[in-house]
Amino acid sequence: MSGGLFALLDDIAAMARLAAASVDDVAAAAGRASAKSAGVVVDDTAVTPQYLEGVDPSRELPMIKKIATGSLRNKLLFILPAALLLSQFLPWIVTPILMLGGSYLCYEGAHKVWGKILGHEDHHAPVAASEGEDAAAQEEKVTSNAIRTDFILSAEIMVIALKEVAAEGFVARAVILTVVAILITLVVYGVVALIVKMDDIGLKLAEKPRTEGLGRGLVKAMPKVLAAISVIGTVAMIWVGGHIILVGLEETHWLPQPYEWVHHVEEQVAAATGAVGGALGWLTNTFFSFVAGLLWGSVIVGVVSLLPFGKKGGGHGEGHGDGPADGRGDAAAAPTAAH
Repeated sequence: MSGGLFALLDDIAAMARLAAASVDDVAAAAGRASAKSAGVVVDDTAVTPQYLEGVDPSRELPMIKKIATGSLRNKLLFILPAALLLSQFLPWIVTPILMLGGSYLCYEGAHKVWGKILGHEDHHAPVAASEGEDAAAQEEKVTSNAIRTDFILSAEIMVIALKEVAAEGFVARAVILTVVAILITLVVYGVVALIVKMDDIGLKLAEKPRTEGLGRGLVKAMPKVLAAISVIGTVAMIWVGGHIILVGLEETHWLPQPYEWVHHVEEQVAAATGAVGGALGWLTNTFFSFVAGLLWGSVIVGVVSLLPFGKKGGGHGEGHGDGPADGRGDAAAAPTAAH
């Protein structure tokens, strides 16, 4: 009897170790998948504060909560099932879809860069409420616009994450992508909430003699922080988009030479620079991915500008419902403080 009991306990312990290992594997895979989508996450964080410009400060956090809930619903109820079905039954289509998303990122980033260089930046304000519209209707309109905008960015994030865990089993993919969806939503909208309330925090601190300097410093720093997020978001879009295009061309065998060359240069730099070789190799890959993304995005901007809707909107299409003129606005290009 005691032998059977110890055997049972051994089995339970083995199952517990297996379960713990599985949790660790899911956590590690979710972390890798989230890291791969970091560029889009930065851009998403830069875009959202635009929608809260001019909003009553007492309604900012409730609106962020609504947008975050809508974002999570987008990811879990619409994007996740579609991504899982495609990866299960049409796995070959994931890379082309990812390349379409990468092209979109390159286009958005290149449009912002060329707009800055040529002085033709779009400064689309959030959609204004109609005269006579009550506060609840205004809030609902702004929230709906932000959730629609988030859908595009969420789809990009989820497909990038899916590509990272495509080799996992169906259940593992579902669990990992669910963790990524929840984690990314919490990070993005947690940071957005902190950004839009930072000036309020600064003003509160400035009211107290002991923290007056810190409070004033926070208020003065916020425009610079937002400008830095803008630049980082644009660079990240172009770099991530360019990397997706280069890797996609290599994986589909449509044009493998560019990424093979970039990878070769990356390895050469890493081997020649000793202890910091890994970091410098990564920077090398990132630099060439950025260049490729800017070139590819510039080509798309040029093509779009020749199309009828491109001429009308200066490169961005008009008519995306009630949203900003390009479907996202240019908040990442020129984000402003929430008040």
